[in-house]
Amino acid sequence: MAMNVKYYQGIRAAVSRVKGRGEKAIVLDIGTGTGLLSMMAVTAGADFCYAIEVFTPMAIAAVKIVEKNGFSGKIKVINKHSTEVTVGPDGDMQCHANILITELFDTELIGEGALPSYEHAHKYLVQEGCEAVPHRARVYAQLVESKRMWSWNKLFPIHVQAEDDEKIIVFPSEIENCPGVPSVYDIQLNQVPRSDFTILSDVVTMFSVDFSKQVNSSSTYYTANLEPIKSGMAQVILSWWDVDMDPSGMIKCTMAPYWVQPTSNDVQWRDHWMQCVYFLPNEEPVLQGENVYLTAYRDEYSVWYKLQKARNEEDKKDAYVGSPLCSCQAHLLWNRPRFGELNDQNRTNQYIQALMTVLEKDSICLCISDGSLLPLLAHYLGAEQIFKANHVGDKIKIIEKRPELLTASDLEDKKVSVLIGEPFFTTSLLPWHNLYFLYARTAVAAHLSDGVTVLPQSASLYMMVVEFKDFWRIRSPCGTCEGFDVHIMDDMIKNSLNFRESKEAEPHPLWEYPCKSLSDPQEVMKFDFRLTVPQQTLSTDGSVNLLRTGKSHGAVLWMEYHLTADISVSTGLVQISDEKGNCKWNPHCKQAVYFFSSALEPETPTDLPSAITYAINFNPKTGEIAMSFKSLS
Repeated sequence: MAMNVKYYQGIRAAVSRVKGRGEKAIVLDIGTGTGLLSMMAVTAGADFCYAIEVFTPMAIAAVKIVEKNGFSGKIKVINKHSTEVTVGPDGDMQCHANILITELFDTELIGEGALPSYEHAHKYLVQEGCEAVPHRARVYAQLVESKRMWSWNKLFPIHVQAEDDEKIIVFPSEIENCPGVPSVYDIQLNQVPRSDFTILSDVVTMFSVDFSKQVNSSSTYYTANLEPIKSGMAQVILSWWDVDMDPSGMIKCTMAPYWVQPTSNDVQWRDHWMQCVYFLPNEEPVLQGENVYLTAYRDEYSVWYKLQKARNEEDKKDAYVGSPLCSCQAHLLWNRPRFGELNDQNRTNQYIQALMTVLEKDSICLCISDGSLLPLLAHYLGAEQIFKANHVGDKIKIIEKRPELLTASDLEDKKVSVLIGEPFFTTSLLPWHNLYFLYARTAVAAHLSDGVTVLPQSASLYMMVVEFKDFWRIRSPCGTCEGFDVHIMDDMIKNSLNFRESKEAEPHPLWEYPCKSLSDPQEVMKFDFRLTVPQQTLSTDGSVNLLRTGKSHGAVLWMEYHLTADISVSTGLVQISDEKGNCKWNPHCKQAVYFFSSALEPETPTDLPSAITYAINFNPKTGEIAMSFKSLS
């Protein structure tokens, strides 16, 4: 773990600087977690450590880990928030510390409250002129143009190619002019290919924080002068940070993406710290060589950006600007991947093709999906009347009701001839949660005509066994870390996972996490939307053969919706792109990942299994899917 190594180097250097001045080394470790950094400090020669951990189960584990490693006499674990810690003869700490160690950062650097914690610690818990590890942090920004990233923030016009002409659906100017929501979009920028964005500026340092001095957390802003290196549309700010573990800057750790680092070998895989995507309030053209001013505004916990051309004296642009607020509601309704999905013209075309085959001029259409554009598409393709359960003219009526509360008068006493859904529901976490459509379809059964057409007509659950490049690390036990035994932490995590009756699948956006397929994708379950919810549990079992050698880290599951007999959309695997088995995933959806615990244990035998058996159950009462897997050698 490169970061732990850097922390260890920084801590050793800080302790030796304090000892070199003939002082005792008293350490304050805020957010100690397992106690790892405190144990490093004592090993490096610190006289005493106060390790603060607010999360009680973690603090209990830290006490046990410290004891097991033989450091109880020199490390005191304090189960409090650092701002509640007292100093003095009767306090939590006997005296002020002269070394401050923390790991309070997130992808945005300040999102977990690092600034107020540092501010308080400098005022009340540490000596003036203390050593800090890390010593300083810098936040970097780069201006880019990217149709793909911009599609996560704005609705693009939709082209509807009907039989004889093309119609373009444009959206209200309120959506176009809305600054969006202020929250950062943190992603693995290392998985975004260079062809998906155009760099418009060099990297600039927006601001830095010196952790060894008093920190001020109050709202402020920083302005940098940018000279565009290329003309284009300024849309997005990409941002990341680095830290120096020591004052000289010899011990560095960076979150910079691959195109910024000189050799790609330097790019460390991390999942708790990624990179930031910020959307400018509006896109605006910039010209190569014509200076612009980029301003980063921040409060205690977040950052947002604004780009300006002029820098006149009378231009009061340097005033602090509050964080942007969504005024169009769309950014509150749809998250970033959902914007991307709605802007995916290829996906929209599949629905258009399917709708064209099922809609008649006199179709009475009911759409059940959250914040969907399907009613608009159906309207443009000529349906007679469209009812939308759960926001365009007299042809579309919005019914703000749950499907089971629908009445005949809501539908103006008409029977529905075409029932449509993507299906998409904002509350869905796992792929099969959108099977809510099947329950909604069952609830409205009385309002459907005898020969009703349902789109999609069915759905399939698919499964494939994969080997992850790095992603398996999030579930891999630590064992020993930099020579310290942290098995207690592993056991705690394992117990919390086992505490839920069975292990469960977890939702993850796999386009950010490279993996290769070890088996073919296999259809394991089918759901027919032309029928109502089944009464009995659906069960299936079988096996998948492993076609490639590799470590079976887990199974990935996803849904495929069969809109018509020959048009399907996948929420998971898009293609297996080469003979090595590298996978391309739908970038707008999260897939379900079920980790095999056996493959994550470090002492797994070398004989690789030849197949994986599975048993999968769908419980119609809860809509949940339970699963178990076994390896066959």
